[in-house]
Amino acid sequence: MSQMRGTPAALLLLLFILAFLTLELTHLLKPVEDVVAQLFFPLQQGLDSLGERFTNVGRYFQDLETLRSQNEELQKLVNQLVIENIRLREAEIENITLRQQLGFKEANPDYQLVSAQVIGRDPSNLLEYITIDRGSGDGVGVGMPVVTSQGLVGRVVETYPRSSRVLLITDASSSVNALVQNSRATGVVQGKPGGGVVMRYIQQGEEVKVGDLVLTSGLGGNFPRRLVIGQVTAVRQKDIELFQEAEVEPTVEFGHLEMVMIITDFE
Repeated sequence: MSQMRGTPAALLLLLFILAFLTLELTHLLKPVEDVVAQLFFPLQQGLDSLGERFTNVGRYFQDLETLRSQNEELQKLVNQLVIENIRLREAEIENITLRQQLGFKEANPDYQLVSAQVIGRDPSNLLEYITIDRGSGDGVGVGMPVVTSQGLVGRVVETYPRSSRVLLITDASSSVNALVQNSRATGVVQGKPGGGVVMRYIQQGEEVKVGDLVLTSGLGGNFPRRLVIGQVTAVRQKDIELFQEAEVEPTVEFGHLEMVMIITDFE
């Protein structure tokens, strides 16, 4: 009985000793915890900073993808606007050409005209000709004059059902009866090898000056009268020769021909 009564006292003493030792151990370990905390604090900060950087990198790539997507959409819009602008510009140029043709038709009501587009050129540049998209099926025949609102282009030399070949006045085999507008001096405008035209067989004594306009004379009946051919840029004359001649700059820009008119009938 006395042994059982002593047990609770011993247990209490043991618990007291354990509590005391625990407090002492905690007190003793506190400096160690502080040191460990100080040692690991920079590491913790580094890990936090690294985590934040990874988060920022993820946001950067996400923003980059968003910007790339927006840029692609903007580029598509720019491309569409460029194409639309080109179409509008082409329509404007075509309208200008059509208005010029209409003005030419109104100024020459006696001409029967057929409009045509240029669909081919001589690739070798040995012959000065173009191919147009109107032929015998459209009432086009060999010998018919071809013009623009700026002046004489040439004449039809070959026809097919839906196309024709046009010899330009700049070809060396081309010749057109012509006159100088101011003095009414007559001659023949011929093409030169390599392009360009010259008015030959002008009688000596006839007045021809730089800047004079050269027109078709209508002689021979191959071309109507008063079609503009070009402008005199130089005059060559020698007293010992029967004729003088003049260099002529055509009013038609042959390198930029896109649309022409065929005169199918004239008085």
